[in-house]
Amino acid sequence: MKKIQSAASMSAKLSATICIAICGLVAMPALRAQAAASTAAPDASTSKIHGHAQDPLYQPITDAKVEITSDGKTYLYTFQTDPSGNYTGSGVKPGTYSVELVGPIKGKDGKMTEGIMDYQQNVKFTAGGDTQVDFDMSREEYVSKLPADVQKQIAETRKSNAAAMQANSQIKNVNKLITDAREARKTGNFDQAIALDTQATQGKPDVGLTWYELGDSFLAAKKYPDAATNYQKALSVMATEKTPKPEVLAAANNNLGEALAKSGKTNDAAAAYEAAAKADPTQAARYYLNEAIVLFKVGLGDPAGTAADKAIAADANQPVAYYIKGWSLVQHASVDPKTNRIQLPPGCADAYHKFLSMQSSGPLADDARSILEQAGEKVQTTYKKH
Repeated sequence: MKKIQSAASMSAKLSATICIAICGLVAMPALRAQAAASTAAPDASTSKIHGHAQDPLYQPITDAKVEITSDGKTYLYTFQTDPSGNYTGSGVKPGTYSVELVGPIKGKDGKMTEGIMDYQQNVKFTAGGDTQVDFDMSREEYVSKLPADVQKQIAETRKSNAAAMQANSQIKNVNKLITDAREARKTGNFDQAIALDTQATQGKPDVGLTWYELGDSFLAAKKYPDAATNYQKALSVMATEKTPKPEVLAAANNNLGEALAKSGKTNDAAAAYEAAAKADPTQAARYYLNEAIVLFKVGLGDPAGTAADKAIAADANQPVAYYIKGWSLVQHASVDPKTNRIQLPPGCADAYHKFLSMQSSGPLADDARSILEQAGEKVQTTYKKH
């Protein structure tokens, strides 16, 4: 089973889009021509610089330039922000400068061009020092100067992102509860598994997987009515989900079938197995065979035979399905009063022979062989392997 997937997450693309829109509206110094940057080698007489750049949505500003100028006209030093929005630099001559964050902005003509996104003035650099210069475009001083519609967009997106982060945190916690519950089941600590899965359902009651897992814990603890209740709840919730996974729906129905069967509700169990096969036809043979076995165990011959036929139709290489088919048909056998031999109905002997050709030893094989012999059928001592 897969983990619960995040319903929402922070969108870097959305953040970048808003950043570009904001940068195009921020009142900044006029665009300037760029001069060649200094590439002076660092030494003890020069200074270093480092920092972080983030946009109004707290997202890193990547692949932007950090420019240092002393006269507002010529860039003396140029450094680049990395994918995390961080940058470092060295070789800066001691002094007082303006440090600018340069990236894509919208010009007066509405076209995107390179310009100043943010800046800090009167930044002092000392010999041997390492000056931190951050560009925090989420600061209130920055945002408050933006147009009202942009401020509204930022506020709405921040609220949405905060809710997404909270949801993601909750999902992460629920996934851990599920993982820990599975481990508890493996070690036989079923009470702990039930407690953990119960917490998971409380954390995400709108996700069918949490109820499915709780059903698994009750099933492992042999608390079958409780298991059935939670599998039914899982299926009810899954029915409301946008894209329920067929294999999960099928597994929930299959396990529901087991829980119902062990609760003595055979007919309901059979219906659950039918639903499992319908939900995931690729595994229909397995679910029909489970149905046939449950019906066989309580002596319901004809329904068991019907389920066995469905299992065989889905996968002809299931020996037990042929045995159950033969067993269901032998319920309608009669005895010839003259020969005192069993008269098998059509298809019965063929089903038993097929079973023996696939599984020629064990209690079921002994039973099949005995019935065939009583019917005067020639029973092969060996069969070709399939």
